[in-house]
Amino acid sequence: MKFAVIGGTGLIGSQVVKILNADGHEAIPHSQSTGIDVISGQGLDEAVAGADAVVNLTNSPTFDEASLAFFQTSMDNLLAAAQKGGVGHFVILSIVGADQVPELDYYRAKVLQEDILAAGPIPYSIVRATQFMEFMDAVLSWTVDSDSVRLPATPIQPIASKDVANAVAEVATGAPLSGIRNIAGPEIFPLDELGRITLSHKGDNRTVVTDPTAGMFAVVKGDVLTDMDAHLAPTRYADWLS
Repeated sequence: MKFAVIGGTGLIGSQVVKILNADGHEAIPHSQSTGIDVISGQGLDEAVAGADAVVNLTNSPTFDEASLAFFQTSMDNLLAAAQKGGVGHFVILSIVGADQVPELDYYRAKVLQEDILAAGPIPYSIVRATQFMEFMDAVLSWTVDSDSVRLPATPIQPIASKDVANAVAEVATGAPLSGIRNIAGPEIFPLDELGRITLSHKGDNRTVVTDPTAGMFAVVKGDVLTDMDAHLAPTRYADWLS
């Protein structure tokens, strides 16, 4: 099969391309660095021409309200190009629980992306993942000072990016789901506890202060960021840290 992997040079996209090519498929990475622009539409017709499937792993450059316009425009342009090119399967990566956190602009934007795809003209699949293990450093940086990090006790079920890439590649090579597949890591942690584990591993002596108002995940209630009914990936957090 031939795949056009849009956002194919990023964290997930580069791994998806490697997996698909190793399995004997033809996966071509496309991004701004290769000359395409999902907002202007530049290069999209050529990028998807002849592809059996499009895997869209592009992401908004911001997490604020502007992300809604990014996903609206990029999906409109990509779907138009894919339909013109006769693509038979369109895959995106989204977030577990995105539809349950309308307070977050970025989560509303990801739901908009899902809705545009589901209403579009091409058979589709949506892979929803929990938070990437690789994002913990960014999460810690949001509310850090010289001697402490403030984090809420929001439950999360972190997943390694390599496991996300494997799941996306598996879905992309199968028949369109016409729906959602949820994937998650094998363990659930309160975010503040995960912060302590991460800092300890790094030899960082800063204290984690449990603060229900701190950071982006403070608005997330209950177990929105976990899904025990999801397909569970194998990589445990301690193993990933090692």
